[in-house]
Amino acid sequence: MEQSHSSSFSSFKSYLRALSDTPNRLSRRACSVSTSFEETSHARARSGSTMKRTLRWYDLVGFGVGGMVGAGVFVTTGRASRLNAGPAVVISYAIAGLCALLSAFCYTEFAVDMPVAGGAFSYIRVTFGEFLAFLTGANLIIDYVLSNAAVARGFTAYLGTALGLSTHAQLRFTIHGLPKGYNEIDLIAVAVVLLLTLVICYSTRESSWLNMVLTVLHMLFIVFVIVVGFWRGEWKNFTQPENPKNADGFFPFGVSGVFNGAAMVYLSYIGYDAVSTMAEEVKDPVKNIPIGVSGSVILVTVLYCLMAASMSALLPYDMIDTEAPFSGAFKEGSSQWRWVSNVIGVGASFGILTSLLVAMLGQARYMCVIGRSYVVPTWFARVHPSTSTPVNSSAFLGIFTAIIALFTDLNILLNLVSIGTLFVFYMVANAVIYRRYVSQGTTNPWPTLSFLFCFSLTSVIFTLLWQFAPSGKPKAFMLGSCIALAIGVLQLFHFMVPQARRPEFWGVPLMPWIPSVSIFLNIFLLGSLDKPSYVRFAFFSALIVIVYVLYSVHSSFDAEQDGTLSQKTGEIMKGSVDEEDLTPRV
Repeated sequence: MEQSHSSSFSSFKSYLRALSDTPNRLSRRACSVSTSFEETSHARARSGSTMKRTLRWYDLVGFGVGGMVGAGVFVTTGRASRLNAGPAVVISYAIAGLCALLSAFCYTEFAVDMPVAGGAFSYIRVTFGEFLAFLTGANLIIDYVLSNAAVARGFTAYLGTALGLSTHAQLRFTIHGLPKGYNEIDLIAVAVVLLLTLVICYSTRESSWLNMVLTVLHMLFIVFVIVVGFWRGEWKNFTQPENPKNADGFFPFGVSGVFNGAAMVYLSYIGYDAVSTMAEEVKDPVKNIPIGVSGSVILVTVLYCLMAASMSALLPYDMIDTEAPFSGAFKEGSSQWRWVSNVIGVGASFGILTSLLVAMLGQARYMCVIGRSYVVPTWFARVHPSTSTPVNSSAFLGIFTAIIALFTDLNILLNLVSIGTLFVFYMVANAVIYRRYVSQGTTNPWPTLSFLFCFSLTSVIFTLLWQFAPSGKPKAFMLGSCIALAIGVLQLFHFMVPQARRPEFWGVPLMPWIPSVSIFLNIFLLGSLDKPSYVRFAFFSALIVIVYVLYSVHSSFDAEQDGTLSQKTGEIMKGSVDEEDLTPRV
């Protein structure tokens, strides 16, 4: 049955006929996987022009630092210290940094093997198939757009602080005819989004230089805050609360408080995943990607630990302002230091611009590669011949973000926008194990799938016990039993199932231990999020499923019938081992 690519949408009757064939098309396309060779050659060709390889490791470090160190850290540190960990928030940041580094290793193995712009979407598509890839990729884009709109409006608020204004509302104007929450018009946020959209459309190289300049300025402000914090701080604040009735010591909330604090501050590390979407534009990806991704996570971890220590030195943990810990700490002192609050506002403004720039670069590249797979219109996949950037995706998502930022007071909490990203981290950790131990067509996948299911289930049970079981010896025994069971399952899998393939250039060390720990930690962190996060995730996931069933599966099915896309899993993967060996390396 030969059809044109648009045959399912050529007429209303054709579309109805396609809908009636939906079960067959879902069975054929939903689990259809791609290959490294397909992603690095045929899929890239669908963008027309190619993206230029102009980035080196220091560009990636700059993007990673810029993407992670936004304004959120100025808030998250105070919340984690006051409510969870106390002065031990320093250790919370170190634990969270280790978690981020483990996830970064998983991303790096894929990015070196497949230096394409698709990031997690491509990684999951070559492992678990088209549907799960679309579900995770689309959720990630939604998170990007909503959080970018919220961050852009936050820029207006911090700009007001930097200018010494009493309230950010002075930089917005209100239309009383609109409902509350949608009536504060923020033209500054719109201008910032559109200006950055023009920059990322013009050139990735120039975007990198702009990011470098803004990141360096932001780092200077952070170093300033750290130095002044230690200069003005007192060591007794690390162990003595202001109110003697509150718990004292470096660990006032115990070990559990440190881990709960790590779950909260981990959200400050989200952003390094956008670096993997730059892989298609990196010179010598085998060398530069591991240094760029891991280096940015390590550098940010050091900065965060120093910031947390500086804040703990400034004030006892029970005096820290959860909403504005650093500026609040300086306001507590003499009037001669209150000008530092304005400086912090300037530094946070630079942090917002860098994180916004990196996130907008990342969201455009995700959309570009999703367009290459035909599950969204291929118009999004086009790369401009002059600029070598995905102009269509960048412009569309930039304008969409600007519209939302114009009038919507999103008021999105950090954990509300992070659930999709944590879910993607979890999927990538699973994917790197599956890809190492399963070779399609030659290896039985069920032992690996059974291990991933059992390990995830054990991690979920541990997380539920940690969150809801009453404290005491029974809880400690059950938690210990879960850990022992997880280690036993992992060790059994390690000895019983051999690896089907080993990376040629760079792979996650200590396989399968590191990605398994990453799976556990991401489930644990997902368990720390609140109910509205899951409601939002379920709503958008249901919306994505509807789009896939009504449009995406028919579009990719048409492309398969045309021969534009590879055939379904069983047919394309007969020679997958040979294709892996033929994957072009740069």
